[in-house]
Amino acid sequence: MINTYRFLVALLLLPIAGFIQADDGLKIELPRKENFHLFLLVGQSNMAGRGKVGDEDREPHSRVLTLTKGNEWSPAIDPLHFDKPIAGVGIGRTFGIEIASANPNVTIGLIPCAAGGSPISSWEPGGYHSQTKSHPYDDAIKRAKHALKVGVLKGILWHQGESDSKPGAAEVHEQKLHELIARFRNELKAPAVPFIAGQMGQFEERPWSDAKKLVDAAQQSLPTKVASTAFVNSDRLAHKGDEVHFNTAGYRELGRRYAEAYLKLTRSP
Repeated sequence: MINTYRFLVALLLLPIAGFIQADDGLKIELPRKENFHLFLLVGQSNMAGRGKVGDEDREPHSRVLTLTKGNEWSPAIDPLHFDKPIAGVGIGRTFGIEIASANPNVTIGLIPCAAGGSPISSWEPGGYHSQTKSHPYDDAIKRAKHALKVGVLKGILWHQGESDSKPGAAEVHEQKLHELIARFRNELKAPAVPFIAGQMGQFEERPWSDAKKLVDAAQQSLPTKVASTAFVNSDRLAHKGDEVHFNTAGYRELGRRYAEAYLKLTRSP
């Protein structure tokens, strides 16, 4: 109750565009469109997040909102994603708080669209992902366009690659990644929107195959080949015990690294 009270009081200080009814009945006051900065969260499970949720992950921030499964705006508390029942702490919430702290006059809107286990081939028009019974790319575009009615797209965060780290898929990953970026930018009418890719987990218990190294190389080289892109490393981050997904602390740190990369990418010279 106290957290909700603080959340509502803080919202009263924002330049308001109107009220939106959230899924839980809470009235959310949105800022003017130009002050509502939107970020698309896409990829597979390490973007969706599989970290254990704690009290601090449930603390609402007055200027960090998320688009729910029902396409309503709500305070950004973990889990943001809903791709699978095991969704937990991820990258998005920490990223949003860091960007909000660096930009005190705006509200951050997170658009969670990741699908655990999805290969990059499912992130194409008409692509289907059987694990989540979803069309990852088509669904993300629909949700993004819905959000764009009230805000401005400022960035796309991508974390994916494990499902492509195999012979036959790794060799074409770079081409598909570059095409994906161009497709998102074209479809959302944001030709220069920043695109940030995160590195897959580097866990000593699971050495990388040649295919995984090839996918990583494609991601690391992104800033030298595609304009307005950045790469975020996963150095020194631990897994949750499954040798695939980061632990809660790792996700929070990765969110900070994404934020740092975004701020560096968009900082005026």
